[in-house]
Amino acid sequence: MYACSEGRQRAGWNADVVLHLGCDPYLPRAADSDRFRPTMHWLTLRRLQPTKLRSLQLLRNRCSSQKQLPILTLFTKDPCPLCDEAKEILEPYKQRFVLQQVDITRPENSAWYDRYKYDIPVFHLNGQFLMMHRVDVAVLEKSLARIEDENI
Repeated sequence: MYACSEGRQRAGWNADVVLHLGCDPYLPRAADSDRFRPTMHWLTLRRLQPTKLRSLQLLRNRCSSQKQLPILTLFTKDPCPLCDEAKEILEPYKQRFVLQQVDITRPENSAWYDRYKYDIPVFHLNGQFLMMHRVDVAVLEKSLARIEDENI
């Protein structure tokens, strides 16, 4: 990363979106003087596009102290009466996880179709197999409690 404005210009940086430390060539160096005080210029966000602002907000939210909810993935297809029943059973627990549904009949999910075509609904919790065919509330509660304990 370039520290001075000439380097930023060569690299194509937007001058309003750069954090740099003491790049003034006329400042004394630390070895030359005990008066060295690095100057710090903070990011200015007035010219960022709305999409970049949203990205920064999402990054801030991910890095904050808020706990991350586990992801419960439901492998399903349409129609699937057992999947509909499973979603109803999961309703009281929806504040404890993020439900991600994967339609196994879509072309991009063909690997999941080959694996689970006779077994839906299938559930994964944070990418690991959890249960299939029906919701086992005891298994779900135990797994969610374990993840919540790890996050504390």
